Amino acid sequence: MKPIRTERLILRNWEDRDRELFHRINSDERVMEFFPFRRDRAQADAKMDELRAWIAEDGYGFAAAEIAETHECIGFVGLLDTDHLPFLPAGTIEIGWRLAPEFWGHGYVTEAAEAWLAHGFETLGLDEIVSFAVANNRRSTAVMERLGMTADPASDFDHPDI
Repeated sequence: MKPIRTERLILRNWEDRDRELFHRINSDERVMEFFPFRRDRAQADAKMDELRAWIAEDGYGFAAAEIAETHECIGFVGLLDTDHLPFLPAGTIEIGWRLAPEFWGHGYVTEAAEAWLAHGFETLGLDEIVSFAVANNRRSTAVMERLGMTADPASDFDHPDI
């Protein structure tokens, strides 16, 4: 994946130096509030390796988001194939994110997501990009609204992992 630069961020593939942060965001009670699981270190390392391989193969994925000025990884934002989710049509591409809590409220997700949406539509030639969240996850649904996404109640579903 060629890194994507925004005004304040670098969106790039995962590096070994990101492992601690990746584990932290996948085990933090606030970050994972709407998920029924927390990943231990071995599970987080395995998931990061899986994401890194997908990004290397596809050129996109749930990629590391790094503050350009400090080179500090703050979480992930990116596009992901949803073919592993049997309740979505084949070929559906999702935009998703997860940041460490100390970076919430600074507009990083919106900034990174806007860059990923542009990449998806302009570079990858996608016709549609979806996002989904638990209905009462106001932080994520607010980002979706800022991005200009609209809810489609007819497409609501119960995610088996949430």
